Amino acid sequence: GTPVGKTNGFAAHVVADEAIRWLTSLRDKSKPFFLYVCFHEPHEPIASDDKYSKLYPSDDPSYSAHHGTITQMDDAFGRVMRALDEQGVRDSTFVMFTSDNGPAITAQHPHGSAGPLRDKKGSLYEGGIREPMTVYWPGGGKRGLVSDQVVTSTDFYPTLLEMADLPLLPNQHQDGLSFMSALKGKNRIRGPVYWHYPHYGNQGGSPGSAVRDGDWKLIEWFEEGRELELYNLKTDIGEQKNLAKTNPDKVKSLHTLLKNWRADVKAQLPTKNPAAVARQ
Repeated sequence: GTPVGKTNGFAAHVVADEAIRWLTSLRDKSKPFFLYVCFHEPHEPIASDDKYSKLYPSDDPSYSAHHGTITQMDDAFGRVMRALDEQGVRDSTFVMFTSDNGPAITAQHPHGSAGPLRDKKGSLYEGGIREPMTVYWPGGGKRGLVSDQVVTSTDFYPTLLEMADLPLLPNQHQDGLSFMSALKGKNRIRGPVYWHYPHYGNQGGSPGSAVRDGDWKLIEWFEEGRELELYNLKTDIGEQKNLAKTNPDKVKSLHTLLKNWRADVKAQLPTKNPAAVARQ
């Protein structure tokens, strides 16, 4: 590709400019295309055009900036959607909008919120790993559908292939399962979903693994002395009541799934830092 060089402006609109430039450069718009647009907002350093931050007047500048960056991204995303209109391809384009993690809540921008979910970015609790997702599928999915079915990012690839009427490639997306049926309002049995975070994170996250199967979720922390945690997300979305002691069979079955999955994918596990031990 062409080197971008120095850019000017705020991130969301710089990204939107490049996405729109690429979209308008397509010579044959009757052919399928894939456009992956990665907005940075809201992310440190928090920065937004004054026209967005002033929409949220506050004595706390970080509040105005944080909320302004989200509106800035929303505005930039709207520009990309308008570009689909202008190129005459909106009615034949599938659009998926999601995030990579829950909200970061830091000293620099403490105004993110996970609502009723526990914790934040970097955590294996729902506040860290559950994100919003909006899907636009003209003429395809069930209009206005709100679904609580489980979808994870490895499901995107087989879904896009199926929607484009292309053959699935199970050797490539072996961890994913198409959710096209869910978009049509049909019940979809996803099966277990796994997370693995074998290190300490700069957001305060601790090393561990988690598995969700249906309404049940098990977390295994790798720090010594921490017990397994079991939650029923249907009745306890905030993960406040650890049910491990009263549901030993469920703990055993989920823990077996988690350990077998780690072995299958050759997941790396944390090791002690000899230098850190020596300093204790």
